Amino acid sequence: MLGPTASGKSEIAAALAKLSGSEIISVDSMQVYRGMDIGTAKPSIGDRADVPHHMIDVVEPASAYSVAEYQEDARAALHAVERRGAPVVIAGGSGLHFRSLVDPLDFPPHDPDVRGELESLDNAEAVAALEAIDSEAGRRVDLANPRRVVRALEIHRLTGDTPGDRARTPDAVAVAEYRAAVPFVAVGLDPGDELADRVERRMDAMLAAGFVDEVAALLPRLGPTAREAVGYKQLIPVVEGTVTASQGRRQAIRATLALAKRQRTFFRRDPRIRWLPWNDDPGARLSAALAALEELRWTS
Repeated sequence: MLGPTASGKSEIAAALAKLSGSEIISVDSMQVYRGMDIGTAKPSIGDRADVPHHMIDVVEPASAYSVAEYQEDARAALHAVERRGAPVVIAGGSGLHFRSLVDPLDFPPHDPDVRGELESLDNAEAVAALEAIDSEAGRRVDLANPRRVVRALEIHRLTGDTPGDRARTPDAVAVAEYRAAVPFVAVGLDPGDELADRVERRMDAMLAAGFVDEVAALLPRLGPTAREAVGYKQLIPVVEGTVTASQGRRQAIRATLALAKRQRTFFRRDPRIRWLPWNDDPGARLSAALAALEELRWTS
């Protein structure tokens, strides 16, 4: 495998795929939604005609498409590409979706009735219930976070597993130690010191391309997950007339920068990624990525 471009630089992914005859698997959490094109910076139809892309336009935006569902579909796509004998470039910005594809992440079941029952507890009661089944739960669950406490109780109710049980499984140990289930080599492009300027220019380009009109057209069928997408969430009030266009723009830029910071922090924890400094020259970025991937391929 080649990839991933951990910073989500689609132009690098497309260039790598063309040079190597690869197909691309997107690990972007929002490009899975049909119609969310401008705000997720999807590859164009022409780009997708040049290089086969997978995990783009998978579901309608009304769908609450979980990471577990993504994992199943993306792994099926990966195996299909491998059966054709083509190499793969993994590209995108969602660290959890990336790890769900390459690492043995396990996603326990949900039950809305059980969840509703547990959410009726106050946090002190929920913490006490969790500590009653796992006295060391606080080592693995943020007990000050009611959502995480309830989720741990829900998993125990549905599977019988405590947080300690889950942490000791071979898959959980492999995930903690960054041992992949799918072999890969990886490079990431550090965003550099001028990220804020690039984010602002990119947002302005999206707005000029009709981002607000896209949000307005999609709004009646945006589900709870899609509504939270960065940019869409901040422009929905613009469409609804509760904030001005300039306010929505500022909020969208701020949210994009916050997301970039979270993504960088997540990916920086992964010791398997070779980080490259930012270069304004696209050709230089591609050359650096090619050289690093080639070196990693021979040393991994």
